[in-house]
Amino acid sequence: MQDIVKLNPISSKVNDILTSDNYAIVDNSPNPIAILVRSFVMHEYPVQDSVIAVARAGAGVNNIPIPEMTQKGICVFNTPGANANAVKELVICGLLLGSRRIYNAISWVQGLEKNDELPKAVEKGKKAFIGPEIFGKTLGIIGLGAIGRLVADSAIALGMKIIGYDPFLTDAAKAQLNPNVQVVDNLDAIYAASDYITLHVPATNDTKGLINKDSIAKMKDGVVIINCARGELFNDADLLDAVNSGKVARVITDLPNKNLTGNENIVTFPHLGASTPEAEDNCAVMAANELKEFIENGNVINSVNFPNLKAPRNGERVTVLANTENAIEEATAIVGKDVVILATNSAIRGNLTYIIFDTDKKIPKETLLALNDKFVKARMI
Repeated sequence: MQDIVKLNPISSKVNDILTSDNYAIVDNSPNPIAILVRSFVMHEYPVQDSVIAVARAGAGVNNIPIPEMTQKGICVFNTPGANANAVKELVICGLLLGSRRIYNAISWVQGLEKNDELPKAVEKGKKAFIGPEIFGKTLGIIGLGAIGRLVADSAIALGMKIIGYDPFLTDAAKAQLNPNVQVVDNLDAIYAASDYITLHVPATNDTKGLINKDSIAKMKDGVVIINCARGELFNDADLLDAVNSGKVARVITDLPNKNLTGNENIVTFPHLGASTPEAEDNCAVMAANELKEFIENGNVINSVNFPNLKAPRNGERVTVLANTENAIEEATAIVGKDVVILATNSAIRGNLTYIIFDTDKKIPKETLLALNDKFVKARMI
């Protein structure tokens, strides 16, 4: 029985994957083999030496200290696409809220006196909440990953024109796009053409403060901006100036902070993007499957720090994570001293090499020690 610590409440569906005959999903353990996490911030969390993997039930991993995990040889997984539909639906809601003044109108009606004159007041006051239709308008999508593609499909179904930008778009991902999506190779084209802009990128050194006075100046007057990705994508001061001047007509964000509340033209959600039971189940199941494959077979699927590698198993198995040159040759020499190597599979990510050896029998403990002395992490499965 191996313990897996959960740092947040998580769907019980993980128990269908990490079954009780082999695993215990617990809140605390002195020697867990892995960690399941959602929003818990792990930067100050003491990770035990027994941990070999962390699985984030969600896409973003800003709450996990990735460099430290990598240095310790701990594989970090995320669950890309598992909550994509939930976020997509919130973005479509944001499009409508950003166009029609529904949010303000609801608040106004709630404040009316409850008497027989209410229908007259409604008819008289509703003109204050007139807003345009989204049909025929142009939506710019920054980031054409799983969520961006789904947003594009739904917006096209609603009659919108779509222009998209993603510098990391692969040929395979581009082939999955609706053919009506116009893909451009620079952000300025998005800013110039879009009536609405929605953000679907991580917060990196290149994207933090992406929406600032310079990028806003290139946008259409009266643009609507939707952010259900990361709060750091906004330069709050610049955005507020643009909203107050009317350059930006409306902001819809799922990442509120003290700067973006209290303005009638900024609609904030309390981080609801993935808050559906379906998304929580999907993320939990994907994270559990990733852990199970890694723990039991050494296969790496959807890692954010290790090279991804999946190989069919043929005999006993040893895995090696290395950050040195000639790692495959050196590891092969050590492993092959006492056993017959039946298969070798490897993958590279940056300066990391991940190797899977299948052997005719288990390697001796002294060989495993030698591998761990030489490389970042070695494991006998």
